[in-house]
Amino acid sequence: LEGPAKMLGTLEDGERAEELYHKVKQSELFDQKLGMYKTSIPIDDISMENGRIRAFTPGWLERESIFLHMEYKYLLSMLKAGLYDQYYEDLPTALVAFRDPKEYGRSILENSSFLASSKNPNEALHGRGFVARLSGSTTEAISMWIAMFIGDKIFTYEENQLTLHLEPKLSSWMFDDKGEASFTLLSNCKVTYRNPNRKATYGKDAARIKRIHIVDNDFFIEGNCIRGALAESIRNGEIKEMIVELV
Repeated sequence: LEGPAKMLGTLEDGERAEELYHKVKQSELFDQKLGMYKTSIPIDDISMENGRIRAFTPGWLERESIFLHMEYKYLLSMLKAGLYDQYYEDLPTALVAFRDPKEYGRSILENSSFLASSKNPNEALHGRGFVARLSGSTTEAISMWIAMFIGDKIFTYEENQLTLHLEPKLSSWMFDDKGEASFTLLSNCKVTYRNPNRKATYGKDAARIKRIHIVDNDFFIEGNCIRGALAESIRNGEIKEMIVELV
């Protein structure tokens, strides 16, 4: 899976990226039962001289398991390639936060090193996570979260001013019945997107940010960027709540 993951994130041609995505999903890299992506296709035909990857039981550790760090790399590459519809189609099964905790065998807020895939001969283990993982997969999960809720860039420095950009890439199903989705920015500021029509925030008919309400001082800003001293206040943790209106 590592090859497609690295390649997908570099493709600027949307059609080529989508073609690669479909080829991967139609291959044995995709675990149809779990709806997740495995480290590799079956390797029964290669020699034991290839090392421990061949020695492991299929669907376990590095052999045809769901190696979460690598699967998340692939999901992140989908975002980088602009395959938002495909990303959100896969997310309900590919991201452990949405999986059944009874099947996963631990908190769905905790990443694992790997999940036993449906290739494992012990069916009771399918979808179960093993070995706590606090590095790679967590880093990829945070990167995906930033891309989803904030965008490709958070702060930039433009015309001698610090600028905060809000460019979410959220699917329609990420908004609740009120048309809202919230997150915490920099551990301190609650940001609520209000999207009454519950439209996706990407694509041709995307919901766009109309204005930003700084709740702390009841100040309104047109558009999706905050500049200057106010951006600095947000970065410094001095602003506690923003409501972002989309149309």
